[in-house]
Amino acid sequence: MAQTSSPISAVAERYASSLFELALEDKSVARVEADLGSFEAMLAGSADLRRLIESPVFAADEQERAISAILEKAKVGGLAGNFLRVVARNRRLFAVPGMIQAFRRIAAEHRGEASADVTAAHALTAAQQNELKAALRSVAGKDVVINVTVDPSLLGGLVVRMGSRQIDTSLKTKLNSLKLALKEVG
Repeated sequence: MAQTSSPISAVAERYASSLFELALEDKSVARVEADLGSFEAMLAGSADLRRLIESPVFAADEQERAISAILEKAKVGGLAGNFLRVVARNRRLFAVPGMIQAFRRIAAEHRGEASADVTAAHALTAAQQNELKAALRSVAGKDVVINVTVDPSLLGGLVVRMGSRQIDTSLKTKLNSLKLALKEVG
């Protein structure tokens, strides 16, 4: 298991490892990964859902009831659905995004793939994603699964995190560097 830098990431790693072991035993790793992806998409698209998982104001039973209703409506069941209900019952919903990320990384390692988190200024086309995967494959020496998120504040370019490496080609970072350099000169 990778070294974790915060208590939240340690919790996420433990839960993700347990879920992966159960999914592997049940031969449902791909299904669990897809269901977690669906939940992550719902999370990204709903400020109310993010507030539910991040806020300590909601009681465990309220969170569990709400998550159960959301999962039922979204048809997320099986191991992933039960997992998210247990996480809600244990008051660990705040760590779900980290759990999903850790699960993806563990599943990719199991398949012999490397995982890269890519933040782009705009959505990448399929051709751009394939080109990026090919470039990362040459660096990693194995297939690479990319998890793309969009952050318009980057203005342009990409931030790629693969393992302990980070490559930041964003326009935002370049402008900040230029701004800092100009402050030092003047």
